[in-house]
Amino acid sequence: MGAPNFWDNQEKAQQIIQQLKPLNALVNEFDALDASAADLNALCELCAEDASLEDDLQKELHAVEKKAAEFDLRAMFTGPQDTANAFIKISAGTGGTEACDWAQMLLRMYTRWIERHGYDVEMIDELRNDEAGIRSATLLVKGDYAYGYLQSEIGVHRLVRISPFDSNKRRHTSFAAVDVAPDIEGTINIVIMPDDLKRDTFRSGGPGGQHQNKTESGVRYTHIPSGIAAESRTERSQHKNDANAMALLKSKLYRVEEMKRKAETEKQYDEKGEVSWGSQIRNYVMQPYTLVKDVRTDTQTAQVQNVLDGEIDEFIQAFLRAKAEKEHKK
Repeated sequence: MGAPNFWDNQEKAQQIIQQLKPLNALVNEFDALDASAADLNALCELCAEDASLEDDLQKELHAVEKKAAEFDLRAMFTGPQDTANAFIKISAGTGGTEACDWAQMLLRMYTRWIERHGYDVEMIDELRNDEAGIRSATLLVKGDYAYGYLQSEIGVHRLVRISPFDSNKRRHTSFAAVDVAPDIEGTINIVIMPDDLKRDTFRSGGPGGQHQNKTESGVRYTHIPSGIAAESRTERSQHKNDANAMALLKSKLYRVEEMKRKAETEKQYDEKGEVSWGSQIRNYVMQPYTLVKDVRTDTQTAQVQNVLDGEIDEFIQAFLRAKAEKEHKK
């Protein structure tokens, strides 16, 4: 940033500043934690002379422990795109309307989590089911480390409950897939050959009034060699939908290449895996008992409603710690 020609390219300069922001935040957090530890030591010395300060010491100790735990978790983000914004796509799987309703519940859960953590969110694409729920939806989550945190949610999510759509009140099992990809726009240049790209336009339908129903503002891009597709339909402007769809396609292609480099199988990518029994990463059981359990980390809680209201940090943190431990062993 101190280079004489740094501001010659305004767009590039802003991109570098955005990359620097989370790094500075991490250093500042460490400095603050170091200062808090020093204050804690000083308070310990005072407490040794005056026992009435013990309550203050306990409060301060709890606050510093919490800060240390948060910093420890943030320091685990070592991936090249962990600081990036994130695209999160939810797709209904096996189960018909039940699955579409479950996908809608997951959309609400993530929206609540996003709001609680102060991130900005933009609906990129939404395809509603005629009877209830959604067939799919894609969100762009904007904020530092959005991808770093939300990568823990990639996979199939399984719900067991008494169906609100079954007049006989029988228990049903539903599935939905969650895929998360980093927003790489402005950080990595993905080149797609024109001959490898198929572009379709379509009527948006759904919410938005007569304009969306009468004009083909929706855009879908398909990468022909891989079969990976990305679409956007929520904007009135075809130009904006076009840009959103292309950015999403590039982020998906980037993540596939990253997965190949890590020698992971193509089945792990949600669009090529089966969204059904045996492939789930997390189970949400509402009847005959209440339990949410992550099969990867064995993290569990009986507070199903709290989880569905967006309280998923326990699962995210457990996944990130397990991932960091695994990478450390390598």
